[in-house]
Amino acid sequence: MPASPPSQRTRIRRKPQRGHYDFATIAAIVDAALICQIAFAEGGSVHCLPTACWRVGRHLYIHGASNSRLTGTLTGSDCSVCIAHLDGLVLARSAFHHSMNFRSVVVYGRFVTVDDPEEKKTVLAAFVDHVSPGRSALVRPASPAEVAGTAVLRLSLDEAAAKIRNWGVEDAADDLGIPVWAGVVPLRLSAAPGQAEAGSEGFAEPALPAGILAA
Repeated sequence: MPASPPSQRTRIRRKPQRGHYDFATIAAIVDAALICQIAFAEGGSVHCLPTACWRVGRHLYIHGASNSRLTGTLTGSDCSVCIAHLDGLVLARSAFHHSMNFRSVVVYGRFVTVDDPEEKKTVLAAFVDHVSPGRSALVRPASPAEVAGTAVLRLSLDEAAAKIRNWGVEDAADDLGIPVWAGVVPLRLSAAPGQAEAGSEGFAEPALPAGILAA
């Protein structure tokens, strides 16, 4: 990925010093996500829907029902996909300078369908492993009918931008003497203990995605 914006619509204008356009940074933020938000226009209105997502190579993938209206909409026109992780509350000495630490990615483009059944099986297995590493080898793979009934769509990550804030308070010099706590409260995603289904209590706990802390 280039060190500069790949397109005008990915150019970060507000606080551009927080922008990142290299593929490694973008991929790391995408890989830490389980959910993305997809914004698109359809039926004379605008919509923004959350859906599960994962990455293979230089593409973001989503899935849904093969007969879904959303599939035709996303393959027929451009959309915007957003992923964001909240990493901390930045509490300043003034109301104005409060902030949040975060990592985010916005991707622009048009989804295309994955039609080859073997490719669909491979990327769907990657999805299972994204949710719980190593799990695709432990469970029954998707049947031909299940693969046929599932739409898999991919979106190139070539037109994407990341924005990151990962530092402390930026109080004005005149505010430094205000007698109040200031600093960063870190936030992390954590998992509660697993709740086993009947008949599976004796098996090993599932692996967690990278970045999610066990309780």
